[in-house]
Amino acid sequence: MMGLFRRGGERRRVIAGLHGAVSAAARRPGLYTDLGVPDTVEGRFESLCLHVYLLLRRLDRLPPPAAEVAQELVDSVFAELDASLRELGVSDVGVGKRMKKLGSAFYGRAAGYDAALRAPGGDALAQALARNILGEAAAARGSGLEAAALAVYVRAAEAELARADLTTLLASGPPFPDPGAFAGAAVSEDRPV
Repeated sequence: MMGLFRRGGERRRVIAGLHGAVSAAARRPGLYTDLGVPDTVEGRFESLCLHVYLLLRRLDRLPPPAAEVAQELVDSVFAELDASLRELGVSDVGVGKRMKKLGSAFYGRAAGYDAALRAPGGDALAQALARNILGEAAAARGSGLEAAALAVYVRAAEAELARADLTTLLASGPPFPDPGAFAGAAVSEDRPV
């Protein structure tokens, strides 16, 4: 694995494939239609942050070269965000400021999700997801059902990722579950997945 990952062209291809797979997982329609993620620029960014975070959490628990893979994945994701801002016509100065905000948002969410996933019992994860992803739309509806269902999805995704080793992740991509299977899953987060 180390030798494969050290070759430049192969390395870029592997990271591009991993980045593409995590981006595709973050855009799965069920997240938006069944789990209440807002189908907006902000909602898509939040979904991407969540899925990248979950993959990085798994990579953090794997042996080398997983840390290198994680760093290159983060670099790839932020390079794409930078390119997207430039395509939208944001100036060089504006891109720098916005990238700093996006980076801060990503790492803030990652810390919040990490704390929520470590919290014993309760609904800390659902609260973090409601606050960061579902936002005002969920608050306006007054429903915690979507946040609870999204939390069940996140725990299931974490469990699927925990069963994947680095070779599997790089060859097949991250095994995120079908979000549609969690529609209406307003159950306790304590339920084993």
